[in-house]
Amino acid sequence: MIRPDIQAHSCEIHNRIITVPRRLQTQDSAVISAGALSRRADAHALPTIGYPAEVRQLHARRAVTGRRADGRHRARVRAAILETVSTVASPADGQAQAKPAVPRAAWTRLAACTAAAALLQLDGTLITVALPSVAHGLHVKGSTTSAVLSAYFGAYALLLIPGGELVDRFGARRLALGGLALFAVGALAGALAGSFGALLVARVIQGAGAGLVSPAALAGAVSGFPAERRGSALGIWGASAGMSNLLGPLLGGLLTVAFGWRANWWALLPLTLAAAVAIARLVPSTVHDDGDGGNPALNRIVLAATLVAALTFAVMIGAFYIAEQYLQRVAGFSALGASGALVLVALLVGAAAPLAGRLVDRHGEQFPTLLGFVGAGVGLAILGIPGFKLDGIVTVLPLIPVGLGLGMLFVPTSRAALNASPQASHGRTSALLSVGRLLGAATGAGLAGIALSGTLTASTVHHTLLLSAGLCLVIGIPASTCLTRRSPTGAGRAERV
Repeated sequence: MIRPDIQAHSCEIHNRIITVPRRLQTQDSAVISAGALSRRADAHALPTIGYPAEVRQLHARRAVTGRRADGRHRARVRAAILETVSTVASPADGQAQAKPAVPRAAWTRLAACTAAAALLQLDGTLITVALPSVAHGLHVKGSTTSAVLSAYFGAYALLLIPGGELVDRFGARRLALGGLALFAVGALAGALAGSFGALLVARVIQGAGAGLVSPAALAGAVSGFPAERRGSALGIWGASAGMSNLLGPLLGGLLTVAFGWRANWWALLPLTLAAAVAIARLVPSTVHDDGDGGNPALNRIVLAATLVAALTFAVMIGAFYIAEQYLQRVAGFSALGASGALVLVALLVGAAAPLAGRLVDRHGEQFPTLLGFVGAGVGLAILGIPGFKLDGIVTVLPLIPVGLGLGMLFVPTSRAALNASPQASHGRTSALLSVGRLLGAATGAGLAGIALSGTLTASTVHHTLLLSAGLCLVIGIPASTCLTRRSPTGAGRAERV
């Protein structure tokens, strides 16, 4: 509805538009040239700022021709003025509904960077389900295979900080392509490894390549989006990365059952090539041009987001690594069957991440982060109850809040950190987030390996899941309160520690 004062003002403007040409006709009894009429009309013209083009065109035509406005003409002018005056009189409402436009190139850039990030996450979990076969094929103890995960995550983490610096200096495209080339070399070496030591070296090479790709992928993914729309972009990015983390074991199970454990490394080669082609075609050479950007390691929000990211991955990788091992070694599941048991979690993670993106754009980062930790913590606590069946249909019920909760945690951490730092430091900010994730993943895998060094029983799994639930509820919830919402205009103003 239009307020009465706005409608009265618009009627006055409408009368001015209609009467200006009429006054011109009255003043000039003789035939006046079109040029003279135009000059006189300009003297009485309305201010052009804030009025739609249709009003200005109709006013100019009436001023030149002097024709009386018919009913249709009057209605069109009145409607245009009402719409314009209403918008000008209520700028807050218009701004609340309007969203910054996002060019098509930003979405294609997001797709390419998301594919690269998903590849890294896929590799991190792809071979988890194949580790028992790796131990058998390379004649090592099952408990030592956790080193395959730790070698990858450790090298990944060590290269992240230098990689972030290089992204901010040379751009996301160059670092992503160089990192993918190194990653492919490591994948090839892993497929050809003849000993466990050679396999560990291959994993270190892959991790080093991933350390270069990861900050480039995240910085490039959001580089085309305004701060107000980054939640939606990161929702897509988080859904892809999260699903890759949990769908990796499913693909690994298929490849291991059908072709053996080496097929997991061979499969990474065409996937790496596809990601490299997408980066080369769709990501520009430079993604920022706004100076030094400061040190994100001194930003309180970035540090809090890094802690949340580390906790998320420690819980996810540790809990599901030991669960995979239990289902195969104790419950008698095949590699494929053990992976299939977690498909529901992967689907829920993929569904929750875009929802989290919309929530953070609307309500800020704290709310979805709290929801995520509460959901994951409650679900894991139920699974950790002594005597709760871990290999039956009833197990599906607590997995629902676990999957939704974990899926809610990817987006808020990234958006909070990136919106709290300028774009010139997004490479380093992305690196810090990835360091948190990888250190958390390595810690989770290492603790799970320690738990597996003894006798693996249902009690061991229950205790591990209870520990994961405690971390979510005791550490995750307080950490969530530090992810303060940032105004888009304030993005980049570091909140120093």
